[in-house]
Amino acid sequence: MPNATYTFPHNFLWGTATASHQVEGNNLYSDWWHWEQQPGKIKEGHTSGLACDWWGGRYLEDFDRMVAGSQNAHRLSVEWARIEPTPAFWDEDALDQYRQMLLALKARNIQPMVTLCHYCHPQWFLEMGGWQNPQSVAQFERYARKVVNTLGDLCDCWLTLNEPNAYVFQAYMDGNFPPGKKDMNAAFEVGTNLFRAHVSAYHAIHNLQPGAQVGWALYVLLLDPANPASWFDQQVTDQQHRLFNDAWPSGYVTGEYQTLLKAIPVPQAKGALDWVGLNYYQRQLVRFNPLQPTHLFGERFSHPQDEKSETNFISIHPQGLLRVIKWGAQLGLPMYITENGVEDSTDRIRPRFLAQHLRALWLACMQNYDVRGYFHWTLVDNFEWERGWTQRFGLYALDTATQTRTARPSAHMYAKICRENALSSAVVAEYAPEVLAQLFP
Repeated sequence: MPNATYTFPHNFLWGTATASHQVEGNNLYSDWWHWEQQPGKIKEGHTSGLACDWWGGRYLEDFDRMVAGSQNAHRLSVEWARIEPTPAFWDEDALDQYRQMLLALKARNIQPMVTLCHYCHPQWFLEMGGWQNPQSVAQFERYARKVVNTLGDLCDCWLTLNEPNAYVFQAYMDGNFPPGKKDMNAAFEVGTNLFRAHVSAYHAIHNLQPGAQVGWALYVLLLDPANPASWFDQQVTDQQHRLFNDAWPSGYVTGEYQTLLKAIPVPQAKGALDWVGLNYYQRQLVRFNPLQPTHLFGERFSHPQDEKSETNFISIHPQGLLRVIKWGAQLGLPMYITENGVEDSTDRIRPRFLAQHLRALWLACMQNYDVRGYFHWTLVDNFEWERGWTQRFGLYALDTATQTRTARPSAHMYAKICRENALSSAVVAEYAPEVLAQLFP
């Protein structure tokens, strides 16, 4: 058996990522809580309920699990709907609860990365038009200022918006997220306002906290033409990539937000980014289909050779992570893998998923791409949006009836990787022997 180690850079951040609505529970004033109460919106009629009961205090035991797993960083989000449950009313008790969370992380030597908006909004914000409202940018900046003013002494790494590109697609084109619209014009309007909101929040945060590091996290969907020899497949693949993946990075460089038909000037966007967050899960193939106008005439599907996750939700392509990092490096900024994981209740796939993706990540580091951390999705099974509790992404299994956590083998595997700051052949041989020869030839 080979005896080798892939060692990561000194001070590399190892952690997990969570989102407030998915773990806290009883987020009563949010658009998602209201959405869940409507029949047919969530798979199998599930609701978030207590979620992982973090708002009830169980974040402390989960933070201890992070320590036991040798994690030195955690990406979490604060909940706008709790902090501002009605317009311009600030719930100081909610802010204090988040303060206690950050203090608990600091006490455990876990570095926080705080997301200001992870898919979820106050219900009043949605009722006022959501991101279609011209006032939404100012409303988000006001919220960002309040959070940073209150919590800035405990955090200097801020993530303004999680996956704004995916949010626009899900909420305004497919209609799976609130407000459940299927309107391409609305989608471009919302995308533009989200982009402006990041820029506005970026400058506000730096005004309050000059040394802050501010970024965003994009859902990077790796797209390849189904038939590389087909001009039509190549064209629709390039178009989908430009609008879904490239609009935000190019806007940082050009000071323009690119929609389907025009570029909208946002001059303050130039340079309004300190680091790049990459959420990578899968790749898809794209085939020209004239019957798919809302998908820009491109039909997406899985590569037949890619392994599928438990419910076929993810088409697994580990080597794609290196390609995504190379693409992210175009901005010349530090990068973090802010999400990467797989739904797998039996832990049959996750160990090799981890090993294969971390090998690709190590290759990127060895090629001097400036990747500074990896946040696995996720620590404990949580409420997966429109899919409810039907998917299990956690290193720890959750019994929602009892709130009991049970470590999966991958939790122990990830702990050894974090502890050693390395992926070793011994760890792969123990937890994912089927890919040992592939990763350590």
